[in-house]
Amino acid sequence: MAKNKNNQPIWNIRIKKKASTLFQKVGNSIDIDKRLYKEDIAGSIAHVEMLLKQKIISFKIKNKIIYGLQKIEREITKNKFEFNNEYEDIHINIEKKLFQIIGEDAGYIHTARSRNDQVITDFKIWIKSATKEINTNLDKVIKSTLKIAEKNIETIMPGFTHLKNAQPISLAHYFMAYVEMFKRDKKRFINNIESLNESPLGVAALTGTSFNIDRNYTAKKMGFSRPTNNSIDTVSDRDFVLDFLFSISVCSMHISRIAEELIIWNSDGFNLIHLSDKVVTGSSIMPQKKNPDLLEYLRGKTGTTFGNLFSMLTILKGLPLSYFKDMQDDKEIVFKSNDTLIDCLKIFNEILNNISPNKKKMYELADNGFITATDLADYLVKNHSMSFRKAYQKTAEIVNFAEKKKKKLRELKIEELQKIEPKLTNDVLKVFDLKNSVNSKKSYGGTSFENIKKMISKYKKKS
Repeated sequence: MAKNKNNQPIWNIRIKKKASTLFQKVGNSIDIDKRLYKEDIAGSIAHVEMLLKQKIISFKIKNKIIYGLQKIEREITKNKFEFNNEYEDIHINIEKKLFQIIGEDAGYIHTARSRNDQVITDFKIWIKSATKEINTNLDKVIKSTLKIAEKNIETIMPGFTHLKNAQPISLAHYFMAYVEMFKRDKKRFINNIESLNESPLGVAALTGTSFNIDRNYTAKKMGFSRPTNNSIDTVSDRDFVLDFLFSISVCSMHISRIAEELIIWNSDGFNLIHLSDKVVTGSSIMPQKKNPDLLEYLRGKTGTTFGNLFSMLTILKGLPLSYFKDMQDDKEIVFKSNDTLIDCLKIFNEILNNISPNKKKMYELADNGFITATDLADYLVKNHSMSFRKAYQKTAEIVNFAEKKKKKLRELKIEELQKIEPKLTNDVLKVFDLKNSVNSKKSYGGTSFENIKKMISKYKKKS
């Protein structure tokens, strides 16, 4: 390897002329990928330890390289490292600095590897770490959601379909629905780690290497389960990037759904929840306003994560094997989506801790729209041997009658009900009670208080 005394590119022997300023600008990625420095150094240390084990380099050279790499890591961590834009990326920046620290022996570090397998290795290690951080934040969101649910098991509100009152439910049950979504998000991220657990290091540029390397050794050293199977696929593979971006997009979509829900509930038209002053903003012209800007921020940022996923899909859709410069954008896309999701999870958790339900308003809204009609139909099936379709028709007639009389179902007298269905007795009146309606839904996964208590207890034990 050339000594590069003049701080020229690694390939200056072959490519004689200096790149134009514009080409340097578009080809440079150091401002983006410098956050991979820890992963890059860890991968390089594992690589040179393997080279020693396989007797490809000497013990002395291995120690010098590791000494230099550890010194570089300390400098970067302490913000004492000067990144040079002329050196294109984090890998060359570190290698150049290593030459300055230990001299010509730094040239052995790149034996039996390429930047192609090096960058994918770094990236996979980083995404594994990022996945764990996301799941830590998801755990916090789940815990905060469970806390709200536990306090509101007997808070009754309308369940909606088409944003119309459908059936009465527990507010806790509503929030537990989002616990299920966030638990699926966690599982999705965890499943991704399995596909990340194949080590790319050692496939070199695309064909593998003629050196007698031990890829199983480096895989275990870096926390991978095994090495990848095909060198060409390895350097062209970005499926793990798509998996990560997809998981972020789905999680963002879940956050956006509940953000939209809470925006609606917080509106003057619904007035079902109160947001603390800690999580609202004011207006520059209207003194009375308290706006749910943070919830709107969460809803809006979903567009960013969706866009990043589609950007990566579009980059990859026309690429033949194996490596192309197009792929350089993968890191910027992933870092942006990751940072956005982490911010959104932290913001959302803060919002969850600053919400209080308007229980009275929830109950009043649940008492509208003939919301216990399905309970009446079920009662007719269970107590008067009707088919559900016949019970449905009878109930619709009763709803029409109540609507015409401008009465709620619970305000109807037994005599009025008997005009439509003579078999009915006073016993039927209990089905119009909202609490009875909620507690009657005892099927597994239903909204009865007992079901919710068991589910909260189950999830608290797992957290």
